[in-house]
Amino acid sequence: MSRKVLVLNQDYSALTICSMPKAFLLVYLNKAELVAESTTEKLHSISQTFPFPSVIRLNRYVYFPYKGVMLSRQNIFKRDDNMCQYCGSKDHLTLDHVMPKSRQGRTSWDNLITACKYCNSKKGDHTPEEVGMTLKRRPFKPSFVMFLRNFSGILDQQWIPFVGSKMEQIV
Repeated sequence: MSRKVLVLNQDYSALTICSMPKAFLLVYLNKAELVAESTTEKLHSISQTFPFPSVIRLNRYVYFPYKGVMLSRQNIFKRDDNMCQYCGSKDHLTLDHVMPKSRQGRTSWDNLITACKYCNSKKGDHTPEEVGMTLKRRPFKPSFVMFLRNFSGILDQQWIPFVGSKMEQIV
């Protein structure tokens, strides 16, 4: 029951991910239609068997004005694969401003990276170039669909037509 379901807007654009019970309820109440179901699982009641939703589409269009990824510590860590962008360590992680705040570095997707405490203190109040450190990947702001696809930790094969595959990563 902990499986996740991709929710599409009426125009088949990816909207969000929800829990399977919520998705089933939306389909059962005719607020959404089943687009793709699990090939391996079914839902069972005492007297009936129902398809296990994998992708659903809402019957009414939902206006969603801001389709962006919220800047947060956890989302930066997800984007950077929970790995220090200087040395590759996965221990004692923190956030680092590539351009230090003391030099008018902004707190933004393009300036924040995941760094271990050792690399963060080694870099200190300098830019990576000044202390001879190189970034494994430049910081970037992921798109909403890219975040759903690459960083949510879930990618059912039936979602690929709607969100693409991880192989189509645009950086």
